Amino acid sequence: MNSEKLTAETLERLRTAQRNEITEYHVYRRLAGLAKKRHNARILKDIGDCELAHYRILRDLTGDDAAPDRRRIWFFYLVARLLGLTFGLKLMEKGEGSAASVYAELSGMVDGLDRISREEHEHEEQLIGIIDDEKLKYVGSIVLGLNDALVELTGALAGFTLALGQIRVIALAGLITGIAGAFSMAASEYLSIKSEGEVLHPLRAAFYTGVTYLCTVLFLILPYLVLDNAYLSLGCTLVNALLVILLFTYYVSVAQDVPFRRRFSEMAAISLGVAGLTFGISYFVRLFFHLDI
Repeated sequence: MNSEKLTAETLERLRTAQRNEITEYHVYRRLAGLAKKRHNARILKDIGDCELAHYRILRDLTGDDAAPDRRRIWFFYLVARLLGLTFGLKLMEKGEGSAASVYAELSGMVDGLDRISREEHEHEEQLIGIIDDEKLKYVGSIVLGLNDALVELTGALAGFTLALGQIRVIALAGLITGIAGAFSMAASEYLSIKSEGEVLHPLRAAFYTGVTYLCTVLFLILPYLVLDNAYLSLGCTLVNALLVILLFTYYVSVAQDVPFRRRFSEMAAISLGVAGLTFGISYFVRLFFHLDI
């Protein structure tokens, strides 16, 4: 079917898809430059060329050229640069999923779209097999540092808030606890990876665990350094904990295709549950020892 026989609505949908294809062509070409392995870079370039072929098919149907979306190109490039190639690709593939459904819907009415629809599905399967992303290889170490920092420090800060009372003393106690915990977790991860003889590098795994732990600690303690009320600081710390859980769970759910809602609920329940339990224990300890701070 040529463009003269297409309805205005169908033409508009094809032009949107056409712009998406030329945009994704440029994204894949840029991301190929980030790939450390030649095999990965070659496949990304091949997929980019396939997107360009899709664009040309759509251009023949619409009769118009389309300019790429520069903002999307830079967005996905920066996301991949900061958060890893796998995350950037998976995030973009989620957008391609909606495009594939449009192609599947229109394939019976417009010649050539069945080929595009089929190749869009093949892209995702190719991408899953090619990526060797260090951030994902060590995601277990990152999760270890993050989970321990969230559980231990939210609980510790809740207990310190009730037991110590003075906000700067709470911040200092939390910081010392956090730094000690970061070194302890990093050392434990190093020994664990080395003793199990895994393919991961023990020092890198220890680094990811320790740095993740320490960064989480600093973010959780921040309210105690900028506010004057200990209980308000505790509330803000719990909000910060939920924010960290939300962002990291979204990252893992996109990069590893795991359910977001259940993982988020589990991590949030554990962190807040430990904080509440520690706060309650501190309250009864304070009553038992007749402390009035």
